[in-house]
Amino acid sequence: MFSKTILVLGAGRSSAALIGYLLQQASQYEWKITVGDAVLKHAQTHVGNHPHGEAILFSIDDIETSEITIAAADVVISLMPAHLHPQAAALCIRLRKHLITASYVSDEMKRFDAEAKHLGLLFLNECGLDPGIDHMSAMQVVDRIKATGAEITSFESFTGGLIAPETDPENPWRYKFTWNPRNVVMAGQGTAKFLLDGKYRYIPYQQLFTRTTPVVVPGFGAYEGYANRDSLKYLDTYRLPHIQTMVRGTLRNQGFCSAWNVLVQLGCCDDSYVMEDIGAMTHREFIQSFLPSNEPTENVIAELFNLKIDGEELKRLTWSGLLSNDRIGLTKGSPAQILEHILNKRWRLQPGDKDFIVMWHRLRYTVQGEKKCVEAYLTATGTDEVQTAMAKTVGLPLGIAAKLLLQNRFRAAGVTIPVTFEFYSPILEELRAYGIALHEREIEV
Repeated sequence: MFSKTILVLGAGRSSAALIGYLLQQASQYEWKITVGDAVLKHAQTHVGNHPHGEAILFSIDDIETSEITIAAADVVISLMPAHLHPQAAALCIRLRKHLITASYVSDEMKRFDAEAKHLGLLFLNECGLDPGIDHMSAMQVVDRIKATGAEITSFESFTGGLIAPETDPENPWRYKFTWNPRNVVMAGQGTAKFLLDGKYRYIPYQQLFTRTTPVVVPGFGAYEGYANRDSLKYLDTYRLPHIQTMVRGTLRNQGFCSAWNVLVQLGCCDDSYVMEDIGAMTHREFIQSFLPSNEPTENVIAELFNLKIDGEELKRLTWSGLLSNDRIGLTKGSPAQILEHILNKRWRLQPGDKDFIVMWHRLRYTVQGEKKCVEAYLTATGTDEVQTAMAKTVGLPLGIAAKLLLQNRFRAAGVTIPVTFEFYSPILEELRAYGIALHEREIEV
């Protein structure tokens, strides 16, 4: 007889490390791990024949079955698409179960806060990589610096999911899909908001990939970061209301952003309409459909964006197959859906591929009248195309949080994120045992 049950909803590409960790813990603590997915085979692949695991077919839209499944659990971990989390939360409220996700707290999720607190339930969100480890590692540094009596004046943080140096060395983007491809294609849409030297700054989507921040990570090289979503809300989240600079963003290898900007400016990332007659369209014809003339595609792009015909941007577009005469292979789709489909042919992780996670923080502060600066970085490399660094850094914090919750290590209740000592200290401590640790160094100002 099992003492506790953890229910994992979703068995996609980020679930491998989470499910593996939970099954390992289940053997020690006599827990049961139930994994549900809309595709039963996905759940079965990760659970295998483990005596403490069970794979089930699960759809949150099947209310009756969902209620029965969630009622049997003590903690629910949702790896479903973010827009489905509120449905899971509503059932967890009704059935009085704790909920953990790796997704940003939505307005819909916030509405469960008061009732979750009243029932003594923890709805822990943003407990993956980004958001997740970025919050926890940042707050560990912030709280340590504050404890010296220092005043923090600037906070910058960038995180990226890339590929390891030895993976696909001919790939000029140094990038492949290591998480939801649609999210990559749609990334950055909207206006980025942040604080720079005491002034509010805004970057509209059409400028986002032209305004980047250079980042150097010791031992790993140079990168470029672009601002991500709304950094302003983290002034309160990180308890830094009087800070002069607050920027959070996404990290890419050098050269990525200028090439991606071509696709943004052409309109290839637009998801607002369905294109016509794409059934017989080639990759090259897809790109040509956004151009003002029928002249050679490379020449038109070079002229439009003031690029060299043999420059790095066109090399990246060519390598991706975007200028090939291959058929797209879809019968309908928006520009964004078509772009995702084309890129997935070259950007899908292949057997033996290894991904690479890099996270970087920079904090400037003043202590006893002296200006100081600290940089902190964290890296992780995947084992293969299944046991990825992305799966590890998203899944392990979720699994550790679930274990600590069942061990009554958390006092917090309601809708929250892991930015306080009770969360970040034990989670980061255990992550260190898996080789996921923050390295700090003082920088001369």
